[in-house]
Amino acid sequence: MIYFNNVSKVYNRNSVALEDVTLTIEAGEFVSIVGHSGAGKTTLAKMILVDDSPTEGNVFFESLDVHKLNSAELTKLRRRMGVVFQDFRLLQNKTAYENIAFAMEALGKTDHEIKSDVPHVLELVNLSDKLHHFPHQLSGGEQQRLAIARAIINQPELIIADEPTGNLDPENTYEVVQILKKINALGTTIILATHNKAIVDSLGKRVVTMENGRIVKDTKHHGKHHEKQTSDDDNEEHEKKHHAKHEK
Repeated sequence: MIYFNNVSKVYNRNSVALEDVTLTIEAGEFVSIVGHSGAGKTTLAKMILVDDSPTEGNVFFESLDVHKLNSAELTKLRRRMGVVFQDFRLLQNKTAYENIAFAMEALGKTDHEIKSDVPHVLELVNLSDKLHHFPHQLSGGEQQRLAIARAIINQPELIIADEPTGNLDPENTYEVVQILKKINALGTTIILATHNKAIVDSLGKRVVTMENGRIVKDTKHHGKHHEKQTSDDDNEEHEKKHHAKHEK
């Protein structure tokens, strides 16, 4: 579904955000991108959303090279994605219902569709009783769950969650993660950028570890390593065989 082909992002000599990243994320996966602040997690997400462009390499969404799309094609692509941010980014002058309805109106959904779908998605994120509350009347955890509801209302194929629990306490963090797992179980691909090790351990899903803009580890759940983890060893072995062949 998502493929990074030797992607680098260099801002200047002293600021390399991504360095030669090759990564495949399959449809329906739940992948956590982990690493310290500045490791490259957010830049990776921005590349998929086309909020930034690579210095080298290509990013594909299925067969689409996302950085070669025109504005109309890009708008169409972004409708297939939902984004959840650390700081919620809710409309403060609109209720929970109106925040989600606004996202649907932007895509030309009918009043009937809005009245039908909004209560359903609020129920999915356990906010049915907060329908007419404004963001300032909600706790941090409730605001993030509302942000998730808004992100999934138009049934995107992919959700990118960039540090969605960064401002939350452990209890609310747990609840947000459970909702993301529920959404993934319904078939949506999830990319979660986080530095919270407890979250990653609780998920038992694939983990991609970044350091200084590079992928240093790619581990499937149950301790299994993803294929990329062994690719460097395979290449080294191939090189040895290649040299041995020519030395004969």
